[in-house]
Amino acid sequence: MDRCIKDIYQHLKPNAESLAKTIALERVLIPLTGTIDGRQQLIKFPHLLRRLIALIQESSTAIAKDTSLALINITADEPAVRTFLSISESHSKFGKYNYNLIHVSIRFIMDKESILTDPCCMILANMTRPQHLVDKVMKLIRTSGYTLDDIIAAFFSRQYNNVGGKLHYLGSVFGNLSQSLRMRRYLTDRDRNVIQRFLPCIEYPDSLVRRTGIVATLKNCCFDVENHEWLLSPEIDILSYLLVPLAGPEEFDDEDNAKLPIRLQYLPETKQREPNVDIRVMLLEALTQLCATRKGREILRAQNTYIILREYYKWEQNETAVFICESVVNILLRTEVEIGLDNIKNVKVPSKYKKKFDKMNQDFTKST
Repeated sequence: MDRCIKDIYQHLKPNAESLAKTIALERVLIPLTGTIDGRQQLIKFPHLLRRLIALIQESSTAIAKDTSLALINITADEPAVRTFLSISESHSKFGKYNYNLIHVSIRFIMDKESILTDPCCMILANMTRPQHLVDKVMKLIRTSGYTLDDIIAAFFSRQYNNVGGKLHYLGSVFGNLSQSLRMRRYLTDRDRNVIQRFLPCIEYPDSLVRRTGIVATLKNCCFDVENHEWLLSPEIDILSYLLVPLAGPEEFDDEDNAKLPIRLQYLPETKQREPNVDIRVMLLEALTQLCATRKGREILRAQNTYIILREYYKWEQNETAVFICESVVNILLRTEVEIGLDNIKNVKVPSKYKKKFDKMNQDFTKST
Protein backbone atom coordinates (compact mmCIF):
# COMPACT_ATOMS: atom_id res chain seq x y z
CA MET A 1 0.00 0.00 0.00
CA ASP A 2 2.79 2.45 0.93
CA ARG A 3 4.54 1.74 -2.38
CA CYS A 4 1.28 2.37 -4.23
CA ILE A 5 0.85 5.75 -2.52
CA LYS A 6 4.42 6.72 -3.29
CA ASP A 7 3.82 5.89 -6.95
CA ILE A 8 0.67 8.03 -6.94
CA TYR A 9 2.65 10.93 -5.53
CA GLN A 10 5.17 10.71 -8.37
CA HIS A 11 2.34 11.04 -10.91
CA LEU A 12 0.87 14.05 -9.13
CA LYS A 13 4.00 16.20 -9.07
CA PRO A 14 3.73 19.65 -10.75
CA ASN A 15 5.89 18.59 -13.72
CA ALA A 16 3.92 15.39 -14.38
CA GLU A 17 1.80 15.24 -17.52
CA SER A 18 -1.87 16.12 -17.16
CA LEU A 19 -2.95 12.72 -18.46
CA ALA A 20 -0.82 10.96 -15.84
CA LYS A 21 -2.35 13.12 -13.11
CA THR A 22 -5.86 12.40 -14.35
CA ILE A 23 -5.27 8.64 -14.45
CA ALA A 24 -3.68 8.62 -10.99
CA LEU A 25 -6.60 10.52 -9.54
CA GLU A 26 -9.46 8.69 -11.29
CA ARG A 27 -8.18 5.12 -11.20
CA VAL A 28 -6.21 4.99 -7.98
CA LEU A 29 -6.57 7.91 -5.58
CA ILE A 30 -10.36 8.48 -5.65
CA PRO A 31 -11.13 4.74 -5.19
CA LEU A 32 -8.56 4.68 -2.39
CA THR A 33 -10.25 7.58 -0.59
CA GLY A 34 -13.55 5.72 -0.74
CA THR A 35 -12.44 3.22 1.91
CA ILE A 36 -11.58 3.72 5.57
CA ASP A 37 -8.35 1.71 5.22
CA GLY A 38 -7.32 3.73 2.19
CA ARG A 39 -7.88 7.05 3.96
CA GLN A 40 -6.00 5.84 7.01
CA GLN A 41 -3.02 5.05 4.81
CA LEU A 42 -3.16 8.37 3.00
CA ILE A 43 -2.92 10.53 6.11
CA LYS A 44 0.47 8.95 6.81
CA PHE A 45 1.74 10.97 3.85
CA PRO A 46 1.21 14.67 4.63
CA HIS A 47 3.27 15.62 1.56
CA LEU A 48 0.67 13.89 -0.63
CA LEU A 49 -2.16 15.72 1.13
CA ARG A 50 -0.26 18.96 0.59
CA ARG A 51 0.02 18.08 -3.10
CA LEU A 52 -3.75 17.65 -3.31
CA ILE A 53 -4.25 21.18 -1.98
CA ALA A 54 -2.12 22.35 -4.91
CA LEU A 55 -3.89 20.12 -7.44
CA ILE A 56 -7.33 21.52 -6.67
CA GLN A 57 -5.90 24.85 -7.87
CA GLU A 58 -4.77 23.41 -11.24
CA SER A 59 -6.00 25.14 -14.38
CA SER A 60 -7.24 21.80 -15.71
CA THR A 61 -10.94 21.55 -14.85
CA ALA A 62 -10.88 17.74 -14.85
CA ILE A 63 -7.91 17.55 -12.48
CA ALA A 64 -9.33 20.17 -10.12
CA LYS A 65 -12.75 18.45 -9.99
CA ASP A 66 -11.25 14.99 -9.40
CA THR A 67 -9.05 16.41 -6.67
CA SER A 68 -12.04 18.03 -4.99
CA LEU A 69 -13.79 14.64 -4.85
CA ALA A 70 -10.73 13.08 -3.24
CA LEU A 71 -10.53 15.90 -0.69
CA ILE A 72 -14.23 15.52 0.18
CA ASN A 73 -13.67 11.84 0.93
CA ILE A 74 -10.45 12.34 2.88
CA THR A 75 -11.75 15.18 5.06
CA ALA A 76 -14.64 12.97 6.20
CA ASP A 77 -12.25 11.56 8.84
CA GLU A 78 -11.16 13.64 11.82
CA PRO A 79 -7.46 12.57 11.73
CA ALA A 80 -7.28 13.90 8.17
CA VAL A 81 -8.94 17.16 9.23
CA ARG A 82 -6.29 17.59 11.93
CA THR A 83 -3.54 16.98 9.38
CA PHE A 84 -4.99 19.45 6.88
CA LEU A 85 -5.40 22.06 9.62
CA SER A 86 -1.77 21.56 10.61
CA ILE A 87 -0.72 22.07 6.99
CA SER A 88 -2.99 25.12 6.72
CA GLU A 89 -1.56 26.68 9.86
CA SER A 90 2.07 26.10 8.92
CA HIS A 91 1.99 26.82 5.19
CA SER A 92 1.01 29.93 3.34
CA LYS A 93 1.18 30.78 -0.35
CA PHE A 94 4.25 29.39 -2.08
CA GLY A 95 4.72 30.11 -5.75
CA LYS A 96 1.36 29.96 -7.52
CA TYR A 97 -0.21 27.68 -4.89
CA ASN A 98 -1.80 28.40 -1.54
CA TYR A 99 -1.43 25.45 0.85
CA ASN A 100 -4.04 26.64 3.33
CA LEU A 101 -7.05 24.41 2.52
CA ILE A 102 -9.48 26.65 4.44
CA HIS A 103 -8.38 29.71 2.47
CA VAL A 104 -8.46 27.82 -0.84
CA SER A 105 -11.94 26.44 -0.15
CA ILE A 106 -13.35 29.85 0.76
CA ARG A 107 -11.77 31.45 -2.30
CA PHE A 108 -13.55 28.96 -4.58
CA ILE A 109 -16.79 29.29 -2.63
CA MET A 110 -16.76 33.06 -3.02
CA ASP A 111 -15.76 32.97 -6.70
CA LYS A 112 -19.03 33.46 -8.60
CA GLU A 113 -17.60 31.77 -11.69
CA SER A 114 -16.11 28.73 -9.95
CA ILE A 115 -17.32 25.20 -10.70
CA LEU A 116 -15.73 24.09 -7.42
CA THR A 117 -18.06 26.11 -5.20
CA ASP A 118 -20.20 23.20 -4.04
CA PRO A 119 -17.35 20.68 -3.60
CA CYS A 120 -15.47 23.26 -1.54
CA CYS A 121 -18.58 23.87 0.58
CA MET A 122 -18.57 20.12 1.29
CA ILE A 123 -14.86 20.15 2.15
CA LEU A 124 -15.41 23.05 4.54
CA ALA A 125 -18.43 21.27 6.06
CA ASN A 126 -16.22 18.25 6.77
CA MET A 127 -13.42 20.41 8.16
CA THR A 128 -15.76 22.13 10.62
CA ARG A 129 -17.49 18.98 11.91
CA PRO A 130 -15.17 18.09 14.86
CA GLN A 131 -16.33 20.39 17.66
CA HIS A 132 -12.93 20.74 19.32
CA LEU A 133 -11.40 21.98 16.05
CA VAL A 134 -14.01 24.61 15.24
CA ASP A 135 -12.17 27.51 16.86
CA LYS A 136 -9.04 26.67 14.85
CA VAL A 137 -11.05 26.75 11.64
CA MET A 138 -12.67 30.05 12.61
CA LYS A 139 -9.25 31.57 13.15
CA LEU A 140 -8.24 30.52 9.63
CA ILE A 141 -11.50 31.84 8.18
CA ARG A 142 -10.79 35.26 9.71
CA THR A 143 -7.49 35.41 7.79
CA SER A 144 -8.98 34.20 4.49
CA GLY A 145 -9.64 37.66 3.07
CA TYR A 146 -13.39 37.18 3.46
CA THR A 147 -15.52 37.94 6.51
CA LEU A 148 -18.33 35.83 7.92
CA ASP A 149 -20.64 38.62 6.75
CA ASP A 150 -19.39 38.05 3.19
CA ILE A 151 -19.89 34.29 3.36
CA ILE A 152 -23.36 34.52 4.92
CA ALA A 153 -24.40 37.10 2.31
CA ALA A 154 -23.35 34.67 -0.43
CA PHE A 155 -25.29 31.84 1.24
CA PHE A 156 -28.52 33.82 1.33
CA SER A 157 -28.17 35.36 -2.13
CA ARG A 158 -30.91 34.25 -4.51
CA GLN A 159 -28.37 33.03 -7.07
CA TYR A 160 -24.83 33.81 -5.99
CA ASN A 161 -22.89 31.44 -8.21
CA ASN A 162 -23.21 32.03 -11.97
CA VAL A 163 -22.36 28.48 -13.07
CA GLY A 164 -24.87 26.47 -11.07
CA GLY A 165 -23.32 26.30 -7.60
CA LYS A 166 -25.99 26.14 -4.89
CA LEU A 167 -23.90 26.66 -1.71
CA HIS A 168 -26.32 24.43 0.24
CA TYR A 169 -23.50 22.85 2.26
CA LEU A 170 -22.64 26.22 3.74
CA GLY A 171 -25.66 25.49 5.93
CA SER A 172 -23.73 22.55 7.38
CA VAL A 173 -20.71 24.81 7.83
CA PHE A 174 -22.72 27.33 9.88
CA GLY A 175 -24.35 24.55 11.88
CA ASN A 176 -20.91 23.15 12.70
CA LEU A 177 -19.35 26.54 13.46
CA SER A 178 -22.20 27.41 15.81
CA GLN A 179 -20.90 24.70 18.14
CA SER A 180 -18.43 27.43 19.12
CA LEU A 181 -19.43 30.11 21.62
CA ARG A 182 -17.47 32.63 19.54
CA MET A 183 -19.61 31.88 16.49
CA ARG A 184 -22.83 32.01 18.51
CA ARG A 185 -21.88 35.42 19.85
CA TYR A 186 -21.43 36.60 16.28
CA LEU A 187 -24.77 35.13 15.20
CA THR A 188 -26.63 36.71 18.13
CA ASP A 189 -24.90 40.09 18.04
CA ARG A 190 -27.76 42.55 18.56
CA ASP A 191 -26.24 45.07 16.14
CA ARG A 192 -25.54 42.71 13.23
CA ASN A 193 -28.99 41.21 12.51
CA VAL A 194 -27.43 37.90 11.46
CA ILE A 195 -29.70 35.32 13.05
CA GLN A 196 -32.71 37.10 11.55
CA ARG A 197 -31.50 36.00 8.11
CA PHE A 198 -31.64 32.31 9.08
CA LEU A 199 -35.15 32.28 10.53
CA PRO A 200 -37.27 32.67 7.35
CA CYS A 201 -35.37 29.78 5.71
CA ILE A 202 -36.18 27.23 8.43
CA GLU A 203 -38.64 25.53 6.04
CA TYR A 204 -36.49 25.90 2.90
CA PRO A 205 -38.13 23.35 0.58
CA ASP A 206 -35.49 22.80 -2.10
CA SER A 207 -32.61 21.38 -0.05
CA LEU A 208 -32.62 19.08 2.96
CA VAL A 209 -28.94 19.86 3.50
CA ARG A 210 -29.52 23.61 3.66
CA ARG A 211 -32.59 23.22 5.87
CA THR A 212 -30.75 20.90 8.26
CA GLY A 213 -27.83 23.32 8.57
CA ILE A 214 -30.10 26.27 9.26
CA VAL A 215 -32.04 24.41 11.97
CA ALA A 216 -28.78 23.17 13.55
CA THR A 217 -27.51 26.75 13.66
CA LEU A 218 -30.68 28.03 15.31
CA LYS A 219 -30.73 25.14 17.79
CA ASN A 220 -27.15 25.83 18.84
CA CYS A 221 -27.97 29.51 19.37
CA CYS A 222 -30.60 28.43 21.91
CA PHE A 223 -27.95 26.95 24.20
CA ASP A 224 -26.95 30.32 25.63
CA VAL A 225 -29.47 31.20 28.36
CA GLU A 226 -28.49 34.87 28.39
CA ASN A 227 -29.98 35.25 24.90
CA HIS A 228 -33.31 33.51 25.54
CA GLU A 229 -35.41 36.56 26.34
CA TRP A 230 -34.09 38.37 23.29
CA LEU A 231 -34.63 35.34 21.03
CA LEU A 232 -38.19 34.94 22.34
CA SER A 233 -38.99 38.64 22.09
CA PRO A 234 -41.18 40.00 19.26
CA GLU A 235 -38.00 41.43 17.72
CA ILE A 236 -36.71 37.92 16.86
CA ASP A 237 -39.75 35.70 17.53
CA ILE A 238 -37.74 32.49 17.31
CA LEU A 239 -40.52 30.46 18.95
CA SER A 240 -42.97 30.80 16.08
CA TYR A 241 -40.28 29.85 13.56
CA LEU A 242 -39.40 26.72 15.57
CA LEU A 243 -43.04 25.69 15.95
CA VAL A 244 -44.25 26.14 12.38
CA PRO A 245 -42.37 23.07 11.02
CA LEU A 246 -43.87 20.97 13.85
CA ALA A 247 -47.40 22.21 13.23
CA GLY A 248 -49.95 20.36 11.13
CA PRO A 249 -53.31 21.27 9.58
CA GLU A 250 -55.29 20.86 12.83
CA GLU A 251 -57.96 23.42 13.59
CA PHE A 252 -58.21 25.06 17.01
CA ASP A 253 -60.99 27.07 18.58
CA ASP A 254 -60.79 30.85 18.56
CA GLU A 255 -59.57 31.07 22.15
CA ASP A 256 -56.63 28.72 21.55
CA ASN A 257 -55.83 30.34 18.21
CA ALA A 258 -55.74 33.80 19.76
CA LYS A 259 -52.96 32.69 22.13
CA LEU A 260 -50.78 31.32 19.34
CA PRO A 261 -48.16 33.43 17.58
CA ILE A 262 -49.63 35.07 14.46
CA ARG A 263 -47.58 32.83 12.21
CA LEU A 264 -49.35 29.74 13.59
CA GLN A 265 -52.91 31.01 13.53
CA TYR A 266 -55.30 29.42 11.03
CA LEU A 267 -52.77 27.34 9.14
CA PRO A 268 -54.13 25.95 5.83
CA GLU A 269 -55.57 22.47 5.46
CA THR A 270 -52.60 21.62 3.25
CA LYS A 271 -50.06 22.34 6.01
CA GLN A 272 -47.56 19.50 6.40
CA ARG A 273 -45.08 18.88 9.15
CA GLU A 274 -41.32 18.77 8.62
CA PRO A 275 -40.74 15.37 6.93
CA ASN A 276 -37.19 14.82 8.22
CA VAL A 277 -37.00 13.31 11.70
CA ASP A 278 -33.49 14.62 12.41
CA ILE A 279 -34.71 18.18 11.85
CA ARG A 280 -37.78 17.58 14.01
CA VAL A 281 -35.55 16.34 16.81
CA MET A 282 -33.35 19.44 16.56
CA LEU A 283 -36.41 21.70 16.69
CA LEU A 284 -37.58 19.92 19.85
CA GLU A 285 -34.09 20.19 21.35
CA ALA A 286 -34.17 23.94 20.70
CA LEU A 287 -37.52 24.20 22.50
CA THR A 288 -36.06 22.21 25.38
CA GLN A 289 -33.25 24.74 25.71
CA LEU A 290 -35.72 27.63 25.67
CA CYS A 291 -37.50 26.02 28.64
CA ALA A 292 -34.39 26.42 30.78
CA THR A 293 -35.46 29.59 32.59
CA ARG A 294 -38.71 30.62 34.20
CA LYS A 295 -39.08 33.58 31.84
CA GLY A 296 -38.65 31.31 28.83
CA ARG A 297 -41.17 28.80 30.13
CA GLU A 298 -43.69 31.56 30.80
CA ILE A 299 -43.35 32.84 27.22
CA LEU A 300 -43.79 29.34 25.78
CA ARG A 301 -46.90 28.82 27.90
CA ALA A 302 -48.34 32.24 27.07
CA GLN A 303 -47.96 31.55 23.34
CA ASN A 304 -49.78 28.23 23.64
CA THR A 305 -46.83 26.07 22.64
CA TYR A 306 -48.53 23.17 24.38
CA ILE A 307 -51.37 22.75 21.87
CA ILE A 308 -48.97 22.60 18.92
CA LEU A 309 -46.90 19.96 20.70
CA ARG A 310 -50.01 18.09 21.82
CA GLU A 311 -51.11 17.54 18.22
CA TYR A 312 -47.57 16.91 17.06
CA TYR A 313 -47.19 14.24 19.76
CA LYS A 314 -50.22 12.38 18.40
CA TRP A 315 -48.66 12.40 14.92
CA GLU A 316 -45.02 11.60 15.72
CA GLN A 317 -43.81 7.97 15.54
CA ASN A 318 -40.08 8.30 16.13
CA GLU A 319 -39.15 7.25 19.68
CA THR A 320 -36.43 9.87 20.17
CA ALA A 321 -38.69 12.69 19.00
CA VAL A 322 -41.57 11.44 21.15
CA PHE A 323 -39.31 11.29 24.21
CA ILE A 324 -38.07 14.86 23.76
CA CYS A 325 -41.59 16.14 23.02
CA GLU A 326 -42.85 14.51 26.23
CA SER A 327 -40.05 16.20 28.17
CA VAL A 328 -40.96 19.66 26.85
CA VAL A 329 -44.68 19.12 27.47
CA ASN A 330 -44.03 17.88 31.01
CA ILE A 331 -42.06 21.04 31.75
CA LEU A 332 -44.76 23.32 30.32
CA LEU A 333 -47.58 21.57 32.19
CA ARG A 334 -45.86 21.87 35.55
CA THR A 335 -46.32 25.00 37.62
CA GLU A 336 -43.34 27.12 38.59
CA VAL A 337 -43.98 26.16 42.22
CA GLU A 338 -43.57 22.51 41.23
CA ILE A 339 -40.41 23.24 39.24
CA GLY A 340 -39.04 25.24 42.14
CA LEU A 341 -36.15 27.10 40.51
CA ASP A 342 -35.48 29.64 37.79
CA ASN A 343 -32.84 27.92 35.67
CA ILE A 344 -33.33 24.16 35.43
CA LYS A 345 -29.92 23.86 33.79
CA ASN A 346 -28.51 24.35 37.27
CA VAL A 347 -30.02 21.07 38.45
CA LYS A 348 -27.38 18.44 39.08
CA VAL A 349 -28.35 15.24 37.28
CA PRO A 350 -27.44 12.07 39.21
CA SER A 351 -24.47 10.38 37.54
CA LYS A 352 -26.41 7.20 36.70
CA TYR A 353 -28.96 9.25 34.73
CA LYS A 354 -26.34 11.53 33.19
CA LYS A 355 -24.56 8.51 31.69
CA LYS A 356 -27.85 7.29 30.26
CA PHE A 357 -28.65 10.69 28.71
CA ASP A 358 -25.12 11.03 27.34
CA LYS A 359 -25.37 7.61 25.69
CA MET A 360 -28.75 8.51 24.16
CA ASN A 361 -27.26 11.71 22.79
CA GLN A 362 -24.23 9.88 21.35
CA ASP A 363 -26.46 7.27 19.71
CA PHE A 364 -28.59 10.00 18.11
CA THR A 365 -25.53 11.93 16.96
CA LYS A 366 -24.12 8.82 15.27
CA SER A 367 -27.42 8.19 13.53
CA THR A 368 -27.42 11.71 12.03
